[in-house]
Amino acid sequence: MDVLTEALHSMKTEAPTSVRTEGRAPWGLRLPPVAGAGFHVVLRGTCWLIPLDDAVHLEPFVLSPGDVVFLRNGRGHALADHPSTPAHEERPDQYQPGGPIGTVSVGGDGPRTTLLCGNYHLDQGRPHPLVRQLPEVVHLSTGLGHHPELSAAVSLLATELENPRIGSAGIVPALIESLLLYILRAWFETQPAATATGWAAALTDPAVAPALASIHDRPAAPWTVESLAESAGLSRAAFARRFTALVGEPPMAYLTRWRMTTAAKLLRESEASLTDVAARTGYSSEYALAKAFKREYGQAPGGYRRQSRAS
Repeated sequence: MDVLTEALHSMKTEAPTSVRTEGRAPWGLRLPPVAGAGFHVVLRGTCWLIPLDDAVHLEPFVLSPGDVVFLRNGRGHALADHPSTPAHEERPDQYQPGGPIGTVSVGGDGPRTTLLCGNYHLDQGRPHPLVRQLPEVVHLSTGLGHHPELSAAVSLLATELENPRIGSAGIVPALIESLLLYILRAWFETQPAATATGWAAALTDPAVAPALASIHDRPAAPWTVESLAESAGLSRAAFARRFTALVGEPPMAYLTRWRMTTAAKLLRESEASLTDVAARTGYSSEYALAKAFKREYGQAPGGYRRQSRAS
């Protein structure tokens, strides 16, 4: 079971949205907050990312060709050819439809910068702790041989967007979907094994990673701390301490979290009966499921299903 893939899928509410941005110096584009996570890929040229929220505690920084930025909370920010260039929000007349995705053109007649800008629609109301532990801004460079898989994805996107051909309309959205996994895989793999903490360590820990995979693979199984510890080859106390330190909550709390996440996904995306949802998430009856679900989500499963489909 791929815990990273499952965790992201549990938060996804719809397909990502994206646009090709063409900036010619002098140019500045102010991007308001989005309900999800923002991302940028520099396909050509250079630019600056300028935070607009003091809570991020981040200075403006330069982006080079092949750089990728992931903004975990979708905070507002600006992109510009230089930090001193005024930034303005996009106007309708700056957008041109066409190609695999539309294009926003801004600025004057100076050097050109081309970016892929977008938004991953992730539910921030109940973020998975794996995502919640990420930095506010993840900045990765694919130059000089860094992150070869991410670099290959960026190169493919650049080719398809610069010279769209037959099939590009299907290829580009699929590449953008997979880009999020490449970004997070690259970030997790940059964390030094000797000093990694939290989920960066949990995903590769020889005891915790298999336990997480077991919970994700079989949430309905009658897991106990003892059974998970036994499979990890540790004592109950040692396993519980290690799991809690890395994941951020005790094993049974995380099991309940994942069962509720799975139940919510089934309620949103399937026609499974409440009895079936209960059985597939480890609860003996609709009543037991409803009690646990209401404690986590503040409403009964049936009400949650109706509300999620009405929105």
